[in-house]
Amino acid sequence: MIPQEIIRKKRDGQELSAAEIRAFIEALTAERISEGQVAAFAMATFFRGMTREETIALTLAMRDSGDVLSWQEIRKPIADKHSTGGVGDNVSLMLAPIVAACGLAVPMISGRGLGHTGGTLDKLASIPGYRVMPGEDLFRKAVKEAGCAIIGQTGDLAPADKRLYAIRDVTATVESIPLITASILSKKLAAGLQTLVLDVKFGNGAFMQSQEEAEALATSLVEVANGAGVRTSALLTDMNEPLADAAGNALEVIHCVDFLAGKKAGTRVEEVTLAFAADMLLQAGSVETVEAGLAKAKDALSSGRAMETFSRMVHVLGGPQDFVRHPQDYLPRAAYVTAVPASADGFLAASDTRGLGLAVVELGGGRKRASDEIDPRVGLDKILPLGTKVEKGQPIAFVHAADQAIGEQVARHVASLYEIAAEKPADRPVVLKKIG
Repeated sequence: MIPQEIIRKKRDGQELSAAEIRAFIEALTAERISEGQVAAFAMATFFRGMTREETIALTLAMRDSGDVLSWQEIRKPIADKHSTGGVGDNVSLMLAPIVAACGLAVPMISGRGLGHTGGTLDKLASIPGYRVMPGEDLFRKAVKEAGCAIIGQTGDLAPADKRLYAIRDVTATVESIPLITASILSKKLAAGLQTLVLDVKFGNGAFMQSQEEAEALATSLVEVANGAGVRTSALLTDMNEPLADAAGNALEVIHCVDFLAGKKAGTRVEEVTLAFAADMLLQAGSVETVEAGLAKAKDALSSGRAMETFSRMVHVLGGPQDFVRHPQDYLPRAAYVTAVPASADGFLAASDTRGLGLAVVELGGGRKRASDEIDPRVGLDKILPLGTKVEKGQPIAFVHAADQAIGEQVARHVASLYEIAAEKPADRPVVLKKIG
């Protein structure tokens, strides 16, 4: 293989063979090609795109660049879910134990926060002792004993993705749909899945701003994953406001425990979580209809089995055995809590959701640089949903900060991110469409 010839071929808009793609990825993994050549390949792909067959070949080559797990010892359907990221999106924390309590096995490989969006691993890392990067033996033990395990990507799973993503991040090629597709799916397929559901978000708090962009990405992900042998579907979900009523690592874990205790009934986050649970159960063959999946998931929640499953997962992975009974005793708390006052009488009509995510980053709850340490204490909670009628000065959220002055400054900024109108805004569906 001559790397520059593969780059030239893609630059000129020609279709690469599976053998050419595999050879390039093998050379990338072994560091036999330069960063400049990888960047040129990424840029050529960004502008020229890839066919469905090319994207499948790229995904499989990246999957096979490291270990591919097998779960033959577990006699359950192996299922997972992935979200493209949002603000207050802690669905994975509740979804994995719900479907595990319904009989699925969920080895969930998750990531850290990216940009304005929160990361599942950062949330779980706020639990004392929880090992977000366990060895394979402990990972397998957790899946076997608890039914689910939410951990981070190890160095042995899809290592080609790590190098390619780092180069895409600094060469303005992150938004390429074929490269996004291969990046997401290579890690998921390396986890040995049989079925996968995808939460593809759109709106002012998502990476894909428009529904059309999100649908294009969802279609690519579904087609490629199914082409690679994993039964996959996607739901398009709205991210024009925070999904949960909390945004921030420890605060979202508390929200998770409250959710599993039945304290978040009737919310948008409950609707999304149960929709994905039903779809996962349907794909796995555990139920015959979406309605039956919803009923099964609701029973796992109301009976307390989902909470027990979450508690078992936390304990097997190193967290406190009684964590779910006393989460506030274990999770760190911010020193200062400041109310965010409504700027006028009326209805909460719109929010700059990306701005709210960046406010959490500004507090220290996210990273401005890859090397930054996360402050798990900080963030927003008791966030009122859009459509709520408020009076001027009424708290619409609370800022949790390590420093009083910064907390007050962020509270003023958060207030400015909301539009308050005289008329109540029209309700928006939170799940818009299923693909696949």
